[in-house]
Amino acid sequence: MMSRWAAAWVALAVFASGLAVAAPAVTGPASPPIPAKPATVAAAPAEPAEESHELTAEDAKTFFDGMIPYAIDHGNIAGSVLVIVKDGKILFAQGYGYADEAKHKSVIPDETLFRPGSVSKLFTWTAVMQQVQAGKLDLDRDVNDYLDFKIPEKFGKPITLRNLMTHTPGFEEGIHDAFVKNASDLYPLGDYLKKRMPARIYPPGEVTAYSNYGCSLAGYIVERVSGEKYADYIANHILKPLGMTHSTFEQPLPKQYEADMSKGYQQASDEKPVPFENIETAPAGALSATGTDMAHFMIAHLNNGSYNGVSILSPAVVALMHSPQSKMAPGVNGFDLGFYQENRNGLRIIGHAGDTDPFHSDLHLLLDKNVGVFMSFNSLGKEGESDKFRTTLFRAFLDRYFPYKAPEEATVADPKPDAARVAGFYGSSRKITSSLVLLFAIGQSEVAAKPDGTITIDVLKDGAGNPKVWREVGPLVYREVGGQTHTRFVTDANGNVSYWISDDFLPVLTFQRMSFLEQLNVMKVMMGVLVGSLVLTMVTWIGGWIVRRRFGKSLDMPEGAARLRLFSRLGAVALLLMFAGWAGLFSALSIGNEHIGTMLMALYVIGVLALVGAVAIVIEAASRVLRGPGGWLVRISELVLGVSALYAIWAIYAYGLANFNFTY
Repeated sequence: MMSRWAAAWVALAVFASGLAVAAPAVTGPASPPIPAKPATVAAAPAEPAEESHELTAEDAKTFFDGMIPYAIDHGNIAGSVLVIVKDGKILFAQGYGYADEAKHKSVIPDETLFRPGSVSKLFTWTAVMQQVQAGKLDLDRDVNDYLDFKIPEKFGKPITLRNLMTHTPGFEEGIHDAFVKNASDLYPLGDYLKKRMPARIYPPGEVTAYSNYGCSLAGYIVERVSGEKYADYIANHILKPLGMTHSTFEQPLPKQYEADMSKGYQQASDEKPVPFENIETAPAGALSATGTDMAHFMIAHLNNGSYNGVSILSPAVVALMHSPQSKMAPGVNGFDLGFYQENRNGLRIIGHAGDTDPFHSDLHLLLDKNVGVFMSFNSLGKEGESDKFRTTLFRAFLDRYFPYKAPEEATVADPKPDAARVAGFYGSSRKITSSLVLLFAIGQSEVAAKPDGTITIDVLKDGAGNPKVWREVGPLVYREVGGQTHTRFVTDANGNVSYWISDDFLPVLTFQRMSFLEQLNVMKVMMGVLVGSLVLTMVTWIGGWIVRRRFGKSLDMPEGAARLRLFSRLGAVALLLMFAGWAGLFSALSIGNEHIGTMLMALYVIGVLALVGAVAIVIEAASRVLRGPGGWLVRISELVLGVSALYAIWAIYAYGLANFNFTY
């Protein structure tokens, strides 16, 4: 689960990886063959692998005790829990900081409950695989066969459970009612899924676009075929068998857990904690659990589906669940069934992250080493410190206990043409297309070409928060300078760059090339010119009226031209109101305003008026430029205003600013 509105922002995209029976890997649009370039520029020598430390409880304590306390203090984070399992046992479990800042209540790994957000999805996917094992579900059957409502047909292909488990069902993002203020406001799961069904925007199996709705749909399918409510099913078939006695999906939180539930904070220094979050898409993010309970779940997945002699999945089904299923480009991490791949340091790693407003968590399974790591922080921290630190911490863990010397790769002879080719702006495949389109459009990532042919990607940053530098080691394949991760740019059938995907970013979405007018830099310039010309127009209009009134002068224009000018100026007012209103809506979204639907209705009405007004501006501008009255300065200003209004007309259409669609 991403934080309440973080789904709108690409950079937070969590706000979130074979058996012979596995489906063929799903790839993105094929790239036409590109002649290989001679790699004559030597790669920088790889650093020798550091000395390996044995992963013991004592060494882990020394390592983590030296990092986490400083990080939570420096990052203004209240508390965290970290658990490591190895060879079927809990190797290390430690709480750090406070579960309750006001009471100075310490985090205790086997008592304190955290909200691991989208890590909850792994329980839903495990439940799906239990029903597959029982013969009640088929991964490749149309999900409509299991529902009491129908997902409309589109693209000529049904959505399957395999699509849901690899986040390729093709749904747009949906955030409406994902969180509700009071538990009494929660819908029954089936009612929510029927009422808030998102649009289908991609053919199933072709584009990875993280979907809380898709996971919730899978949870409802488990509910229907098992005959048990989702939370009861998880409790009876996963939590209880695994001895997870301090874990629950129930909302509101049962009273027996209230005293042990960690408070959640934006920052530890906040006077008030974030209230317990009621998550409508429960199968996607409603778990509350202790660190040691999460250890039991990790052990089961690392031990062929068994914990303490109790099996929740057969070894064959676990192997299938942990097998590669889809990826959006060759050679980069993709999805297994529910888990996404995090392969690094030459190891096969699967896992999942999870984010709510205050809680930020990671679960990693090192399949080759029979090791699992779970960490959770109960605060976002200063400048999102917990998000940055958890990645740094896990990579430092890998480098200490499983050091790795990456193979050398030479930079291509002339990387400058491809650097120029991939430079530009890219938007997330996880997006809303029905409404709030503008909100997602401004969350773009920029790929910039440097003079030496290397590139930077603004959302891929180092530990200091600076964009990493990437060098081309193959056709449209880039490797992090001084690192081991790769980014690949994929082209369409015509050879045009379509999207990029990187091992340095979770494989839960792709970044798609934006068209010229949609690019953020163009948008900023055009919006700046538009708003500037509108403001200047209003100033001169009102100022001119004041001056004429002061000196008793009248506007010397034919009646028809004066009337058209009035409509044009009223159009400028409507456009300014529209943009101010959308800015206000975005501010309201950041605090979870409950009246978004009413605000959207008002903005859509204003959008219609603004559209009519923009047309009036264009007509008036054309008339003034061609026939006057006014000198060259007036005509140039009217021309700028008219061109700006044309852009406004395009923006109203492209971003759905007057489409009266309330799906979000």
